[in-house]
Parts: sequence; structure tokens; C-alpha cells
Amino acid sequence: MIAAQFIFEPGTYDAEFHELDDSIARDAKTIPGFLGTDRWVSEDGLTTNAIYYFDDMAALTKLGRFDDHRTAKRQVERWYKSYRVIVTEVTATYGNMPHIAAGDH
Repeated sequence: MIAAQFIFEPGTYDAEFHELDDSIARDAKTIPGFLGTDRWVSEDGLTTNAIYYFDDMAALTKLGRFDDHRTAKRQVERWYKSYRVIVTEVTATYGNMPHIAAGDH
């Protein structure tokens, strides 16, 4: 499994941001091999981590090919104060929240 984490400090969102964000979320769900998402906000509310899970890198790569994703990437500084993307290979998961590993999310 591949986890792509988009860690960011939110800035100012506008209507275009929300349209693109919704479109990217819809597009991700159409990708064979997309498993689901998690989203975490730091206790102080200053940092968000949006995590997308995929079966493999081929599935993740498809997300970057959607037009709205490319549009958002070109304008990332418009909506975020700072950001970092971390892509990792998940070698094991455990716990009582099986929805990600099962692909039900």
C-alpha cells in the first residue's frame, strides 16, 4: 500500500479552491486501486495532514494526471501558507480500523 500525505498550513480558501478540492476527491474515488483517505488536524489547528491511500504507485500516479489536480498544484501557494508531500510505502497496518486496508473507505 502507498500513503501520500499532503501536510499543510492552511491559508485563505476561495470558491475555486473548494471546487478543485471537491473535484480531486471525486476523481480519486474513480481510480482503481484507491483505498481511501484520512485527515488530521493538529491540536492547535495550524497544520493539516490529508492522507490518500492507494494499492500501488501506479494508482497514485493516476491522481496527478487529472486536470483539476494539475490546476490546483500550479496554484498551491495561493491557498496554503506552506506544504509538504510525503509518499511512503506502507509495509504493515494493524488495529481495529480496517476500513483503509479493506478499501471500504
